[in-house]
Amino acid sequence: MQPRIILSSEKFTFTIERLCRQLIEVHGDFSDSIIIGVQPRGILLANRIHIRLAELLKREIKYGIIDPTFYRDDFRTSDKQLTPAITEIDFQIECKKIILIDDVLFSGRTIRAAMDALLDFGRPEKVELLVMVDRRFKRQLPIHPDYIGKSIDSISSEKVKVEWKEKEGFDRIWIIPKSEIE
Repeated sequence: MQPRIILSSEKFTFTIERLCRQLIEVHGDFSDSIIIGVQPRGILLANRIHIRLAELLKREIKYGIIDPTFYRDDFRTSDKQLTPAITEIDFQIECKKIILIDDVLFSGRTIRAAMDALLDFGRPEKVELLVMVDRRFKRQLPIHPDYIGKSIDSISSEKVKVEWKEKEGFDRIWIIPKSEIE
C-alpha cells in the first residue's frame, strides 16, 4: 500500500474556510467564545482559524495555547524526557465557551489531557472540539469532535500526517502505511 493524499492543498484551504463559517454560525460574534490551540500541532490549525475568524468578523477573537504534556496519563512512562511547550491563556475562561483545536483526533488521550489542563484556568461554560482529521477507529476514550475537517477510516498501523505550509512549505494531509513510517 502506497502513501495517499486525503486532502490536497486546495481542499485544505476550503476545509479551514468551512470550519470557520461553522464556528460563526454557532458562536456568532465570539463575544463569549475563546479559541484554544492544543500544543504542539493543533496550534497551527488554531492560528489559521483565529486569523480567518478575525478577518470575517472584523474584530479580535480571544485566543490561547495549551500544552497538556504533564496532564497526559502516560507522561511518566515515556522513555524520553518530555519537554513541555508554552501555555498562554492570559484571560478568564470562567463561564466562557471554549473551542479546543487540534490537528488529528485518534485515541482521544491528548484531548482528555488538554481538558484537564484547561480546568486549572477555571470552569468554562462549555468545551467544544474542532479537529482537522477525525480518525474514527481506535478511540480509547468517549471523545467526539463537534467540528470536523475530514473524517477518515484508517487502521491503527497507518499514520495520518498533516503537513503545514508554515512547517513543511505546503498544506496536505496524507495516510502513510506502517512500512513507510520512519
